[in-house]
Amino acid sequence: MSILDRTIAEMHSSLVKGETTPLELTKEAIKRAKENNDNAIEILNEDEALDFASSLKEVEVDNPLWGIPYFCKDNFSTKGLQTTASSNILNGYIPLFDATVVTKLKEKKAILIGKSTLDELAMGGTGTTGHKGKTFNPYDKTHTRMVGGSSCGSASLVASNGVPFSTGSDTGDSIRKPASFAGLVGMKPTWGRISRFGLFPFAPSLDHVGYFTRSVLDSAILLNALAGRDEKDSTSSLEKVEDYTFHINDSIKGKKIAVIKEILDSISDKYLLSSFSKAAEKLKEEGAIVDYVSFPLDLLKAIYPVYIVISCAEATSNDANLDGIKFGPNYGGSSYQEVMSNARTKGFSELIKRRFVIGSFALMRENQDELFLRAQKIRRKIVDKTNEILTEYDAIFAPAAPSVAPKFIDSGDKLSSEYLIADNYLAIGNFAGLPSITLPLTKKDGLPIGVNFTTRKFEESLLFNIANKFEEISGLSNLSINDNKEGNL
Repeated sequence: MSILDRTIAEMHSSLVKGETTPLELTKEAIKRAKENNDNAIEILNEDEALDFASSLKEVEVDNPLWGIPYFCKDNFSTKGLQTTASSNILNGYIPLFDATVVTKLKEKKAILIGKSTLDELAMGGTGTTGHKGKTFNPYDKTHTRMVGGSSCGSASLVASNGVPFSTGSDTGDSIRKPASFAGLVGMKPTWGRISRFGLFPFAPSLDHVGYFTRSVLDSAILLNALAGRDEKDSTSSLEKVEDYTFHINDSIKGKKIAVIKEILDSISDKYLLSSFSKAAEKLKEEGAIVDYVSFPLDLLKAIYPVYIVISCAEATSNDANLDGIKFGPNYGGSSYQEVMSNARTKGFSELIKRRFVIGSFALMRENQDELFLRAQKIRRKIVDKTNEILTEYDAIFAPAAPSVAPKFIDSGDKLSSEYLIADNYLAIGNFAGLPSITLPLTKKDGLPIGVNFTTRKFEESLLFNIANKFEEISGLSNLSINDNKEGNL
């Protein structure tokens, strides 16, 4: 096993024992990055990474991120390093400051290897709309399957063992869906648990900072480093930060877990449903109480349209400053309006233009009541029903996606119950700001399939506890493209 095939915790142990050094890890991570053929990298931070790694001499035994290499999604500001959010309109933009997440990781002596690709401005779920083109799923050597989005590059790089973790953002399921397709642990904490200062906003009421790892323990380790109030982000929480590893190995006996029947009913993949059913029984064997509950079908089918209206409306407002004058290339023009029109015409992809049209239409005075405000009211009903379930249960358990990673040519039926419900259910976690984690369930024809757990706000310790026990059940901790693990389910 290569040193980069290990988890954060295992790598830290090797560093403490003197079996490797930060410089050796960094050189290997850069080497793998240059060999990467999944189109997952926006830009490398090679010189600075090597210099920083060379400066780390004294092992920090109590700091598990000391000397650990990572990639950062390219919608986080990085001082002195180009940050484009995979959009042509931001080509050449070099921030003057670091995002708080980047600052905290630097303080923990983690080593930034580079920036990862994403769907343009984080507004996509396929990993195909960034200005570098498609990002590929490393589990599919034919390069015909997507890794998902918008955090496509971050997922791909961890799945291909390029680094043990990477940062991401999640507005609808942009960490947790790719985690399912790439056999990873994808974590979206409570809204406000991690500062969003320096994250390029998509839809602020839905945006969450999160990350990818290859084990639940590593996920808890990262939240220890990243959680906390930030005076630069007024939406960051004052809630006390725990040691999220402390209860990770506790028994789950007596924990009440809800499974929403209508989500399972919408899924056609019999292999996935069989594996999920086995998983539920295994949780019962560990002492958990697993019940099947109902969720109004009309609300589940409303998730996707509600998400589109709210996210596009917020994005239209947030990105009004991307006008070709303050940021990115100036395409010229005889007036401010012409400069902006030229910049947006040439700088944005067709997907972004469509989303801005939807957002602008929803925000028009004559449409606000029928579209934007109505979507907000339905969002509230969805959140209220979710919280009602979580007053009786400790967690909601569901498949993270209705299938393995789809092929790029698979458009699917966007009006089917499977798409409207099982493919978009995870957005509930964004609507309600709830902590939510995806991790591997099984593999089908060599491709991973994931499950998701969601708990009440600021109950990340409980979430890690349940997820860690599930990881033991599945037998798929540190799942790798380089091994033949099939798991227990």
